[in-house]
Amino acid sequence: MSPAPYTLTEPSTQTTPVVFSSPHSGRHYPDAFLNASLLDARAIRSSEDAFVEELWSCAPLHGAPLIAATMPRAFIDLNRNCDELDPAVIEGVRHVAHNPRISSGLGVIPRVVAGGRAIVSGKMPRSAAEERIELWWRPYHARLGQLVEGTIARFGTALVIDCHSMPREAVENHFSAAGRRPDVVLGDRFGSSADGRLVEMVESLLAAEGLRVLRNMPFAGAYITQTYGNPTRNRHVIQIEVDRGLYMNERTLRKSDDYPAFQMLIDRVAAGIAAGASDFAGGERRHAAE
Repeated sequence: MSPAPYTLTEPSTQTTPVVFSSPHSGRHYPDAFLNASLLDARAIRSSEDAFVEELWSCAPLHGAPLIAATMPRAFIDLNRNCDELDPAVIEGVRHVAHNPRISSGLGVIPRVVAGGRAIVSGKMPRSAAEERIELWWRPYHARLGQLVEGTIARFGTALVIDCHSMPREAVENHFSAAGRRPDVVLGDRFGSSADGRLVEMVESLLAAEGLRVLRNMPFAGAYITQTYGNPTRNRHVIQIEVDRGLYMNERTLRKSDDYPAFQMLIDRVAAGIAAGASDFAGGERRHAAE
């Protein structure tokens, strides 16, 4: 039996204008999908944000809802536009203007996992791709949109924290100079998806925990930051990419001994984000009333 398209954990009362979203942590791999894949059960999980929804599971305790994917990124990518269809994967799709995500095999139905490894051979029918989008992509974004609009109605502003993880190898390859590798990368589309004060607040909370934080390099945010982030309309999105090596063994895909302490660190950060966003919303309402 297939699971629901997402899990949603809500506080008894939402007390902060923050919504936490984990679109890449799903780990329900259908048997038919695994059987058709060129990859083994471990390799196919290399693009999964393993345990990210668990790391941020404290969010409802601080008054914020948490929505998380159930299906894996290798099956359907919820951080892509539903029209980012790869003609190398889906029958009947026409080649369009250059799209770097599609060209690299990372459309809404991915062609590859981390390291550029092909997921399947051949193409799927267009109808099968559209079914995945209808069953998994649309419900997630419909609910996320409702959460954002409901938060706006209640608080006058909304901050989506888009929760992700990044492979240590990818970060090390990008930052070859000694000492430059970040523990966390914040993405705000180079200032276009969130008010700078909110980004500074999140960065300060992470830095206070001893984490090295960089912005937008190499991850500036994708569909969720682009679509839901509009600071001029009081809609803010910040993507948070955390180094997986801080809390898990990437080879075995198991939590490391550091996991409990790191989860407590994330709990403190989530509490600070919830409080800081509430202060921000209150300040904006006072400013508007003056």
